[in-house]
Amino acid sequence: MSNDIKIKKGLDIKLKGEAEKSTENAIISNYCTLRPEDFHGVNPKLLVKVGAKVKAGEAVFYDKSNEAVKFASPVSGEVLEVLRGEKRKLLAIRIQADKEQVFQDFGKLDVNSANAEAIKARLLEAGCWPFVKQRPYDVIANPNKAPKAIFISAYASAPLAADLDYTLKGKEAELQAAVLALGKLTEGQVHVSVAKDGSSPLAGLSGITLHKVSGPHPSGNVGTQINKIDPVNKGEVVWTISAQDLVIIGELLLTGKFNAERIVAMAGSSIKKPRYFKTKIGSEIATMVYDNGIEKDSNDRIISGNVLSGKQIKPDGNLDYYSNIITVIPEGDDYELFGWNKPVFNKISTSRALTFSWLTPNKKFELDTNTNGEHRNFVLTGNYEQVFPLDIYPLQILKACMYSDLDEMEALGMYEVAPEDFALTEFVCVSKQPHQDIIRRGLDVMIKEIG
Repeated sequence: MSNDIKIKKGLDIKLKGEAEKSTENAIISNYCTLRPEDFHGVNPKLLVKVGAKVKAGEAVFYDKSNEAVKFASPVSGEVLEVLRGEKRKLLAIRIQADKEQVFQDFGKLDVNSANAEAIKARLLEAGCWPFVKQRPYDVIANPNKAPKAIFISAYASAPLAADLDYTLKGKEAELQAAVLALGKLTEGQVHVSVAKDGSSPLAGLSGITLHKVSGPHPSGNVGTQINKIDPVNKGEVVWTISAQDLVIIGELLLTGKFNAERIVAMAGSSIKKPRYFKTKIGSEIATMVYDNGIEKDSNDRIISGNVLSGKQIKPDGNLDYYSNIITVIPEGDDYELFGWNKPVFNKISTSRALTFSWLTPNKKFELDTNTNGEHRNFVLTGNYEQVFPLDIYPLQILKACMYSDLDEMEALGMYEVAPEDFALTEFVCVSKQPHQDIIRRGLDVMIKEIG
C-alpha cells in the first residue's frame, strides 16, 4: 500500500553544478575529525587520550546526560589531537587513520529473531544511536522513550542535493535489515517517503508504510512529511533516520562492523566536474575540493550540507557527521550599486517585482552567498506562507520563539518543527532574519523549561 503526498507550497531553487551520476573513490584521508558540535545538545565526556589506538567503531566519547549514547570513531588509527575551547569545552577529536582499517567486531545480529532490547543495545554499543533523531526538539533520540512512529525520507528536494535513488542503489540488503530492526523499536509504523517519479531502492522493502511524494522543496524534508502523515502533539515522540544512515545501521547488523562509509555529492557552480565520491564520515574534504579545480586562494564558500541549511567549513575542514553533500559556490562579498532599483534576470525570487526569473522557470542559476540586504525588523509580505507547506503559522511561531512564550510556541506547533523546516522562509525573507537560528534557540528554551 502506498499513499501519495502532493506538496503545493514551496520553492525549487534550480542551481548550476548538479553532481553527475558517476562515483569515484576519494583519496584516502590521512585524518578523521569528530566534532561534538555536530550533535546538538550533547555534553561529551572523552573516553580516549592522545596517543591511544582505536578501532573503527570503538567509542571515543559519550553523552554525560545519557551515558548509554556513545559516539564511535569512523576509522581505526591513533588519536592525534584533542582540541578544547573555553572552560575545557571539547571541540574536536582528531584521529590519524591507519592505511589498513581495523574494525571492532560487534558480531552479527539476526534481526528476524532479535527482540527490541537486543537491537537497541547493539545500536547503542556500536555508536549507531546518534543516527536516530527525534521530534520534538530535533536532537538525538532518547533511547528510553519509545516513539509512536519512525519516519525516513528517501527523497532529497533541497538545491543540488545528492540523489538518494543513485547513492543507495545496490544497498537493498542493508536497508531491509535496518528497517526491520527499527520496526521492532516502535509500536507504530515505519513511514518511508520516496519520490513519486523516482526509482528508490527503499520502495520495495517490506515492513514499511510507503508514501510517494511530489512537489517543490521542502517536499523532501522529513518535517514536511511528518506534518502531512502524523503530526507530533504534546507528549508524543517520533524518530527520524536519514536514508543514508540506514545503510550503516544495516551493515552493522549484517556484518558486526561499524562502516562509516558514505557516498558524497561534490556539487556547486564553483566545481569544475561535479560528481560523487566514496569517503568516510569526518574525512578531510581538501582532496575532493582541490581535485575539482578549486584554487586554495579562490573566493568560494565551502559548505558541508546543502546551500540552505548546511554549515560553512574551511578548505582544510572535514565532512560533518550527517552530511552527504559538499557544496561550493562563489562568496557573495560584492556590492551592487543601485541593485534594488533595476530589473534583475539572474536571481531567484518569489515576487515578480523587478525580478524576472519567473519568465524562465527551467533556468538554472549561479547564485553566490550575497544576501542582497541587511538585518531589519520583520516586514509583513506573505512570502513565508508561499513557501511553507506545514500547517503552521511561520511568522507567528518565529516571533513566539524570539520572546520565548512557551505556551504560544506549544500552541503553534513547535513540537514538530526543526530549523531546516524554516530554511526556505529564511531564503525569501526580505528582513534577512536568521530563521533557522531563531527556531533552534526556541527549541533549546523548550528543552530547558519543559524537557
